Amino acid sequence: MPDIDNALIVRLLDLAGIGVFALSGALMAVRLRQTFVTASFFALVTGVGGGSVRDLLIGAPVFWVQDGAIAAVCIAIALIVWVTPERWWQGQLLEWADAVGLAAYAVFGTAKALAWGVPPVPALMMGVITGCVGGTIRDILAGVPSIIVRPEIYVTAAALASALFLLLLWLGTGTPIAAVSGAVAGFVLRGAAIRWSLALPAYRDPRARD
Repeated sequence: MPDIDNALIVRLLDLAGIGVFALSGALMAVRLRQTFVTASFFALVTGVGGGSVRDLLIGAPVFWVQDGAIAAVCIAIALIVWVTPERWWQGQLLEWADAVGLAAYAVFGTAKALAWGVPPVPALMMGVITGCVGGTIRDILAGVPSIIVRPEIYVTAAALASALFLLLLWLGTGTPIAAVSGAVAGFVLRGAAIRWSLALPAYRDPRARD
């Protein structure tokens, strides 16, 4: 039973990350007044981008190529966004959807890397890549400044989610508690950054102060 619970919680994090990233990609395309085909493409590459890079790096089969339902879900999400009134998707929904995907996918990416025999520190990096690359691809395609080069906390939130997950696993809390705790912590940090524009200090050349 514990093994089933562990597999279920990790699978739910995977689907949550894919779904909300696909939503953020479709929202970006719709805001740019793109066609349904473009919205579907944005949803797909945003939903699976980070996981695809992770799988290539750890030597795993690229997950969505092995599971046809994932592409179908991304396209279905794009269709829902494309045919519904724009007022349903106004405000900061894109940012909040991205925050959910970032946190959930960071934990899932770390868990999958561990399952493939990757040591903890590189596994943490795989979690960050899983959580951040999809949104980066979305922003590049849209021609807007990438989220990872804006001053707001973003990569740090993914790193927190992955690191807390690893720490709690090391402490023996079990996968469900570690996964949920890590994802919630990452989401809270990213949400606080969205709400209050929190940012880490930017680099300043010491010579410029003279």
